[in-house]
Amino acid sequence: MTKKWVRGCIRPSAESSDHETLVLKIGGSLLSWPDWPWLLDRLLTGMGDVPLAIVVGGGAVVDGLRQIDSAAPQPAKLMHDLALDCMHTLAQLVSKSTGLPLSANPALTGAACVLDAPTWMLTQPAAASLPASWDVTSDSIAARLASDYSAALMLAKSTPPPVTWHGQSLEPLATAGWVDRCFPAVADDLQTILWTAPTG
Repeated sequence: MTKKWVRGCIRPSAESSDHETLVLKIGGSLLSWPDWPWLLDRLLTGMGDVPLAIVVGGGAVVDGLRQIDSAAPQPAKLMHDLALDCMHTLAQLVSKSTGLPLSANPALTGAACVLDAPTWMLTQPAAASLPASWDVTSDSIAARLASDYSAALMLAKSTPPPVTWHGQSLEPLATAGWVDRCFPAVADDLQTILWTAPTG
């Protein structure tokens, strides 16, 4: 294995620290990599003992739903709920691989956990403002969770931010499709947004 994680900062905070509470969004596309369990283990090992909640994206499973919806459009709420179910399935996979518990209400006070996104969306007031549409993905769900806990957000994706992005607003990242369309508004109040991607 020669891959390693590179990191960068989208929105730095003067008050951030290595021990800051963190929401880590794992892009579902990373689970299509042959060595994803090893990659994820390397990433989490580098986090140390930081209070951590992991939000797992839907990846290729949700992409399949998008194709189905594109071929024969279905009610937005139905497709949104089905996408959340896919996130839950992949969260279970990551939970099993990492040995971390699945939680619908992360305490973020010590031990790491993997978010049970559908249950959290149903039970937490912070999630109610997220629209049921394809404009919301695990990017915005992770941002809302980070906002709810006043936590830092790290986006683990298969690629770094676009080379055309030079630290301006979040809107160009949404326009390029690197984050979802709702992300700039949902992440507006976050003080610290980081990114990481495998390379090598």
